[in-house]
Amino acid sequence: MRERITFVHEPDDTFDPEQLLVQKDGLRIKHLKAAREDRLTFSLYDLPQELWRALKQCHELHIRWVSSEPFPSISPFVSTASPGLHILFTPQNERFPNSLCQILSKIFGSRIDCILPEDVFTRPAVLSERFASSAALQYYEFLPTLKDLVTYVQQKICYAANEPCKAKAATLRFADYLDIDYDAISQTFILSAFRHAPPEGGLWDEHIDNAESSAKIEVGVLASEKATQPEEVSLGGFLTVIGEDKKPNPTLFSFPSRHHHTFSPCSNYSAALMHPTGLHPTLRLAFPSSAYPPSPDCALHTYFTLTSSLFPDKHQLSSPNFLASNNLHSIRSLSGDTDLEAPDWAVSKWGSALLLELAPPSPMKKNAGERWHADIPLHLRYLPPASGGQSSVSVPWPIVFWACPSDEGTKMNTNPFDRVNLGYDGLFGPRTIFYHLQAASKGKPLVKELQVPVLDLQGHLKGMKWVESGTVAVVLLGFIWVCWKLVGVVGRDSGWLRPIARKKIE
Repeated sequence: MRERITFVHEPDDTFDPEQLLVQKDGLRIKHLKAAREDRLTFSLYDLPQELWRALKQCHELHIRWVSSEPFPSISPFVSTASPGLHILFTPQNERFPNSLCQILSKIFGSRIDCILPEDVFTRPAVLSERFASSAALQYYEFLPTLKDLVTYVQQKICYAANEPCKAKAATLRFADYLDIDYDAISQTFILSAFRHAPPEGGLWDEHIDNAESSAKIEVGVLASEKATQPEEVSLGGFLTVIGEDKKPNPTLFSFPSRHHHTFSPCSNYSAALMHPTGLHPTLRLAFPSSAYPPSPDCALHTYFTLTSSLFPDKHQLSSPNFLASNNLHSIRSLSGDTDLEAPDWAVSKWGSALLLELAPPSPMKKNAGERWHADIPLHLRYLPPASGGQSSVSVPWPIVFWACPSDEGTKMNTNPFDRVNLGYDGLFGPRTIFYHLQAASKGKPLVKELQVPVLDLQGHLKGMKWVESGTVAVVLLGFIWVCWKLVGVVGRDSGWLRPIARKKIE
């Protein structure tokens, strides 16, 4: 096993190498204000048997989880995705792994609505076959926490008496985002977790050691430097290999990166559901007037991952007049289940993924200081009955970014912090650069809860008793009335009612 711990602090934050104390089998870090990424690389046979057997049936597997709580990003950890759990994988030899859904449910909990991958996963609408690096199948579920993952790691990967391992696994609960990557070529399983600050906030003050582990641990404390090329990221600082180095080694390196912050510090966006929402809610994305493209050949995009209870109408989003009136340009990609009539319980796929190109107003039409907006219409499916007559649907914020072409010779795979298979990156060329806008939620979660009226299960059951009793009574009375009429007709025809009639006359 190998472990890489990277601390990245802002260039303006004061840092003194004396804050790093190298010891025989460890490294002491004192009062460090920084973001942190932990990256652990396992061989396949370091994992539980049930896990590596499932992985053996996959050509590649990529899992991305993003917290719904807003957090600041820092270069080079800029790339993001919508809050929730994203799974992208390619099966071996086009055969679906039978045990994949079961192991995913064990690791991430019962919210994973998956029995057979072929019934639930969707195929991304890749625009060109030359994007061979994109995984073949996609799944999404809004997952609020990683508590089930923490439990699985502590019980299945950590040994019973390995308390340091269990303590490290517990820190995954505080991750801002988490990545899991496996590919059959390298036969490695990589787990990465990012935290913008310690769980309790403030400063990092801890001791990192490998006294009880044979793992190689590399620790870096870095900060951004001025890059020579616009598509590059430059980092400088100190690297230490625990147990090998006697002091931190200074370093400076640069690499092309496919993910960057936007150049303008005021380039952010907000998302809100327009009221009243009804069964056809509209999500409004608002932008400041200062949201300009990094270069003239860039295009502004937004990427949605919607569970099966919500879907976009591709016909509505194909009308030129409708698109123009809502500052939308066109659908770039739409995959998943977009059946307009099916209720939620009849949809087997996880939902749909939508990539939209937006159409910002021209600078001449923008008023200084005013925000402009793009409205995206969505549609709710009929949901199953529920107690109380209300169901909650989670609508995660979409991500927004400028997609820009880069020079022909740019090689993105030299980035040691590169993130691919995020869902949207495979829909663009391999040398596309993404400039991400920051979500401005004022500290609120990056998910909207939509209350949807459904059939009241409790009230329905109470009413059913009266309906059942009333139906039985009406049917019984009707049966008696029909029998009485039949008796009358038969009696007149047979003549046995005539003596009775004569007696009445006499």
